[in-house]
Amino acid sequence: MSPKSNTLRVALYARVSTVGHGQDVGLQVDELRQAAAQRGWTITGDYIDDGVSGSKASRPALDRMMADAQAGRFDVVAVWKLDRLARSVIHLLAMTEAWREWGVGLVSLRDAHIDTTTPSGRFVLQILGAVAELEKGLIQERVVAGVRRAQAAGKHCGRPRKATADKALLAAKGLLEQGWGWRAVSEATGIQKDTLRRRLNEAGMLAQNPPLAGAA
Repeated sequence: MSPKSNTLRVALYARVSTVGHGQDVGLQVDELRQAAAQRGWTITGDYIDDGVSGSKASRPALDRMMADAQAGRFDVVAVWKLDRLARSVIHLLAMTEAWREWGVGLVSLRDAHIDTTTPSGRFVLQILGAVAELEKGLIQERVVAGVRRAQAAGKHCGRPRKATADKALLAAKGLLEQGWGWRAVSEATGIQKDTLRRRLNEAGMLAQNPPLAGAA
């Protein structure tokens, strides 16, 4: 948090998937501004992804907000609801872990107890983190079990052929977007970490969907 003032600097993030059809990002922004005023926060900026799908880990306003968070331009991110911000629990935890390292908190107006500026809010996020770690472990176990079944059935599991390699890269890209770290993705796909980085970069996947800062 800001060491120079007791007034927290807040960034407001809002998103709707489609323009029109009853969705209005302005409603989210208005409620966020009211909440900031009630708490005495100083608004440093609005980050709005209007007409952008929540299934995308990389979005223009979200990417800009992550860069500004790392630069220390605000102390708290306020969102109307968590599903406006993150595509999954793992994605959420990857972001909040990065923010924690940068001294940035998270408040969600419509999700009870999600307020990392309070001890109880930080505890709730820790519980979500434990659930996310369990989910990652279960997914990794299924991937490893699938490889072993394929090997037992005599299927090719050595240096991947082109089609298999493409599928492995797509799987790796998806896991990185969910907040998996490079080591975990390498173990799950069976591709060495440096090789995985190089192949994703050569395929043009890495630059388009970079993993969040702070993800191990």
